[in-house]
Amino acid sequence: MRREARIKAMQILYIVDFHKICVEEATSMVFEEEIDELAVELAKRCYARLEEIDELISTTLVNYTLDRLNLIDKAIIRLAVSEMLSDEPREVIINEALEITKQYSDLGDHKATSFNNRLLDNIHKKLK
Repeated sequence: MRREARIKAMQILYIVDFHKICVEEATSMVFEEEIDELAVELAKRCYARLEEIDELISTTLVNYTLDRLNLIDKAIIRLAVSEMLSDEPREVIINEALEITKQYSDLGDHKATSFNNRLLDNIHKKLK
């Protein structure tokens, strides 16, 4: 399932950012048994273009900075932007990112989902 791979990739990116380690080390922390190759590929693809992705996010944020984002939202957004740069359709990628936000970041007030939706929509418009 693609969503499960995205969730695992987000977890890898979160661990990379939190522990300041490489994708390979983070992968071993996420997977206890069988490794999801798609998740690892998504995380590696994102990490390989991290500077470009962070620049795109930073220039799209309004009255906010990348370092103010919580690590989970940052991982979700980075992963979505990485996919938006290489995959289609972008609307599906945004929807998946919002579903993951609801599951892992939103505290019930829908603020995280709304913020991520606005940011990803603005990035989508910028990439058109």
